[in-house]
Amino acid sequence: MEIPAEEAPPLAPEDEFTPRQRRRAIVAATLGNGLEFYDFVTFAFFAIQIGHTFFPSESPFLSLMGSLAAFGAGFITRPLGAHILGGYADRRGRKPAMLLSMMLMGAGILLLALTPGYATIGYAAPVIAVIARLMQGFALGGEVGSATVYMMESATAQRRGFTISWQGASQAIAASAGSLMGLLLSLVMTDAELASYGWRIALLLGATIVPLALYMRSTLPETIHEVDDAPVEDEGLRSYLRPVACGFVIIMCGTIATYIFTYMATYGQNTLKLSTSISMAGELANNAIQVVAVLAGGLISDRIGRKRVMIGPQILFTLLVVPCFLWLTTERDLISFIGANLILGGVSNFMFGAVYAAISESLPKSVRARAFALVYSVPVALFGGTTQMVVTWILEVTGEPMSIAWYLTAISIIGLAAMLALRESAPVRLSPAK
Repeated sequence: MEIPAEEAPPLAPEDEFTPRQRRRAIVAATLGNGLEFYDFVTFAFFAIQIGHTFFPSESPFLSLMGSLAAFGAGFITRPLGAHILGGYADRRGRKPAMLLSMMLMGAGILLLALTPGYATIGYAAPVIAVIARLMQGFALGGEVGSATVYMMESATAQRRGFTISWQGASQAIAASAGSLMGLLLSLVMTDAELASYGWRIALLLGATIVPLALYMRSTLPETIHEVDDAPVEDEGLRSYLRPVACGFVIIMCGTIATYIFTYMATYGQNTLKLSTSISMAGELANNAIQVVAVLAGGLISDRIGRKRVMIGPQILFTLLVVPCFLWLTTERDLISFIGANLILGGVSNFMFGAVYAAISESLPKSVRARAFALVYSVPVALFGGTTQMVVTWILEVTGEPMSIAWYLTAISIIGLAAMLALRESAPVRLSPAK
């Protein structure tokens, strides 16, 4: 039985891409998107060291909170970037928007990595650091929409889930690269060297790939045509209220989970008193398994539909959070920290290839980049930027390492409800043809 056409409208590109062009489109979009996330999340991995550089304080808690506040500043401009750069992508094309976001992110990376610390230039240091984060957030807000819909529009209808899952995979690859770099630096540097300049090395290594990313994106074909500067009509977005609302809640819950996972290196060091190396190893394990999980989920969603791939893993994740955190908080060693991160990272990310496809498939092409960017960026701005501060505060107030697990479980239940309410969108056979 085929899904009715009105629930799964054809979204094939206006000009058919060759297989080579489709592969190149995935690589180019993934490379740029991954690079932007690499530098964005690397800040989170080195929150303690960056806090000491820009926000020195006699209280380690206040120094860390200052660093996390700067990290959160990068989320404030995400919706603005989504609206402006997403609208630009709908009017002028996906490719020019992706090039612009890449250049802005590169500038933000260099500004943050090359700014002297508080000890050298005083209050100017944290101000410049926050400005750099605002630039990165603006760029990333627009990047998500244009890169995601570009990957989808370059794919065949039967491969959209797998193709678009590279959006999530690129984030996990970037986070894996960031945590691997953190692990390697922690093994070869002293804590003082890591705090002084090690984190700058990690950021600057990301900037080295900007020229290649710009070149690859400049050679891509466009997926929309007859674009101009005229205002884009809304095409009755009210009729898409359900996928927009459900997508908002799902992304909100996924964002909170994601930034709790990017907090795990800090959690391991600050709360569990594990070494930097063990903490970074657990972070790396979590991010590495995400790459496999999100791609597998996207591929399977092309065969059995989006909802089945989302709901089952979400239920399993909700049931596993507390046991996994009990394990790692009780044992507090390398095996438990890596094992819990592998389990939770894999299960929680299996559904996200399907999530990105389900949302974007349900939006009209003329506003797809902006609409998807806003559905993604607004909840990320509201909850991603505050998650690590909230978790740090909860842990400080309760003094209970398990409090993070109960918080994550409650959020997962809310996400599950939104997934159940979302309609199927995949153009697949739900049962074998007779």
